[in-house]
Amino acid sequence: MDLVQGILGFLVPIVGFSALLVIWPAVTFRSVALRMFNALFSENMQGKVVLITGASSGIGEQIAYQYARKGAVLVLISRREDKLRRVADKCIKKGAMDVRAIRADVSKEEDCRRFVEDTVDHYGRLDHLVNNAGVLQGFKFEEAEDSHVLTTIWAITFWGLIYPTLYALEHLKRSKGRIVVVSSVTSWFPQPRMSIYNAAKAAAFNFFETVRIELGGSIGGITIVTPAFVESEMLMGKIVNKRGAVEWQEDLRDTQLGPAPVAYAEECAKAIVRGAVRRHRYVRYPYWTTVMLLYRIFTPEVLDFLLWLLFLRPMPGRKDGAPLSKVLTEIPGVKTIFYPPSIRNIPPKQQQSKAA
Repeated sequence: MDLVQGILGFLVPIVGFSALLVIWPAVTFRSVALRMFNALFSENMQGKVVLITGASSGIGEQIAYQYARKGAVLVLISRREDKLRRVADKCIKKGAMDVRAIRADVSKEEDCRRFVEDTVDHYGRLDHLVNNAGVLQGFKFEEAEDSHVLTTIWAITFWGLIYPTLYALEHLKRSKGRIVVVSSVTSWFPQPRMSIYNAAKAAAFNFFETVRIELGGSIGGITIVTPAFVESEMLMGKIVNKRGAVEWQEDLRDTQLGPAPVAYAEECAKAIVRGAVRRHRYVRYPYWTTVMLLYRIFTPEVLDFLLWLLFLRPMPGRKDGAPLSKVLTEIPGVKTIFYPPSIRNIPPKQQQSKAA
């Protein structure tokens, strides 16, 4: 067996790379041709039923508006019913044929079964499922006070994408519908203080890659989205702390984000919906972050060092132990340049709840 492995270790890289050199140009040509075709003949969403989780704010809210402009029928899911109804009202004004707002917790399997069944019972079909739920971690793994904190983050960020898919699949097969999954650039970019969140996003990415192969052509396809820094409540400082409580921490946000250019949620949503109706396998937004994937593959040691240097190493002379990322955000004008107005400061209502 060792001999076989030795022979394979010698032959497979040579044959594999040689085959790749031959196949890659043809695959690239096919991919470009398909993108051009799908751009010309994108899916018409008029009257089609779209179910969106995490739709009360951020990327999910903006995705709802983009589908509304295409005349879709929307089913919006969130735990915050008041905000959800506000989004639903706006969707009607933007052109949605009909909107339902359903209060549900995607970390609970029964809730997911219920809202999928309610959607199909009411409209008779389901055409797009947009899995968008997630909560952000705001502490290092070693700081977690108990495992319950970790399972809470995992339940929403991973199972919150899996449960709806489980109950929606049979309906998507009938309509040849599409699954849109909002994963994250952190599925391969190891952002510090986000270990469980990163792991959940990576697990979700690979889960849907596998399901795409298993399903073949039985549904319309799966679009996996890997957004980087996009304006949302999470980037305003809404995190799950080491005790498992949700709180707003602007200082921690600045530490975790640093002077990173934050994209507008509306532009991200436009890219996502455009990619979905054009049947793209992946949507990367903003696209420039893909460059960092090369560092992850070819020089992981360099990427690890840069992340430690920027986000973890205490700056000399700082009594509060702030890392370089936090120090850079304190330079006058930095937030104005890199952060959209919506996330520069915690809203007064959240500041009051935090103080309380």
